[in-house]
Amino acid sequence: MQHTTWPIPTAVDVPDISPDWNAPFISGLTSIGSFILAGALILTLIMLIIAFVGVVTKGGGSERYQSWAGEWILKILAVGAGLGAVNAIFAFAVGFDFGF
Repeated sequence: MQHTTWPIPTAVDVPDISPDWNAPFISGLTSIGSFILAGALILTLIMLIIAFVGVVTKGGGSERYQSWAGEWILKILAVGAGLGAVNAIFAFAVGFDFGF
């Protein structure tokens, strides 16, 4: 059996390919996504502050509030870290657009 060698193309002109983000609905989706992600992160930070206050103030406040804060503070931290990562990816890929 004889092995044949195929010719290797040397001058192939490949154009640059870049995405087109100029569709009419993309700017609206970017604004809505920006508001949702920023709002979720702000709510998570507020919940984290409330839980942190509940953990720190062991002497005052209700026992139920303190037990809630102790149970949920790590979960809120995990959600905050996840939302921070999603926000960073969104800001890197698309960029935030708050319409200002």
